[in-house]
Amino acid sequence: MNSQFKNTLTTSTQAKEAIEVEVIQTLWSGYGKIVRYQLIESPIKQVVVKWVQLPKIKEHPRGWNTNVSHDRKVKSYQVETAFYKTYAKQCDTFCRIPKLYAFDTYNDEVLLVLEDLDDAGFSKRIHKVSWQHINVCVQWLANFHATFLQQAPKDLWKIGTYWHLDTRPEELEVLEDKALKKIASKIDETLNNATFKTFVHGDAKLANFCFSEDGSKVAAVDFQYVGGGCGVKDLAYFMGSCLSEEDCKEYETEILDLYFHLLKKAINIKNINIDVQALEKEWRALFPVAWTDFHRFLKGWSPSHWKINSYSEQVAQQVIKSLK
Repeated sequence: MNSQFKNTLTTSTQAKEAIEVEVIQTLWSGYGKIVRYQLIESPIKQVVVKWVQLPKIKEHPRGWNTNVSHDRKVKSYQVETAFYKTYAKQCDTFCRIPKLYAFDTYNDEVLLVLEDLDDAGFSKRIHKVSWQHINVCVQWLANFHATFLQQAPKDLWKIGTYWHLDTRPEELEVLEDKALKKIASKIDETLNNATFKTFVHGDAKLANFCFSEDGSKVAAVDFQYVGGGCGVKDLAYFMGSCLSEEDCKEYETEILDLYFHLLKKAINIKNINIDVQALEKEWRALFPVAWTDFHRFLKGWSPSHWKINSYSEQVAQQVIKSLK
């Protein structure tokens, strides 16, 4: 770490010294790393540092080494910084996120000094969900969406999620499903023209949720693709990240009901003046469209991906038929 960043880290945490404990993970395509630091003589025991370093040689796990891909990633880190600087303070205990202690830039590098969620009581990572896990994640999403209803995503992605059409021309170009390729712009337009919008997390997969040991509480990380959109984009993506094809089919209605129940509750608590019935009617109708939008991206990006299944194909066929 350069001396400027090291100084930012120690000064923001009132530490005499910061000692690297472990690299938690490297960032996608070699764009830096996430590191845990122990703090010496600080009121804070330890922090997590997200250190973005733009690679000299671009490497992508699936071969998408292009300027479009690079520019998207660079913007994503600018968006994440803007979210933490401007919007994060609106998130409460019902949509818990790590506190930002400091941010800094040096040439093309970005530093985010964040609360260590493990140390804050969110040390558990889940690979197989129970209903309790689904419940708390859906509650997090509902509260996050209620918090940012009808706000303009200034300095964020105008359209949230990492797969939206404008940022994925290469994946669309190689998409072999001709019917889906033909309707892709209509799907995108339908979602973008929603009357009711909020901020979507944009990458609300199970891996980005950190749970308490008993699974009763959750916090979320990774805000690189936060931006405007209808909340069911996050919900559809979350469900696809943690449920089997059979479970998606069986529990879709139950999870949607849970989401809208919790969304209405959050809207009432926050005293937001909005037509809740009209919002629910619109977003319920957009749920299969959102599901199909991600399915479109996935079939172009990785045609053999495990998430491509008969349930998603069935949903896509219905949406294609309805939008013709």
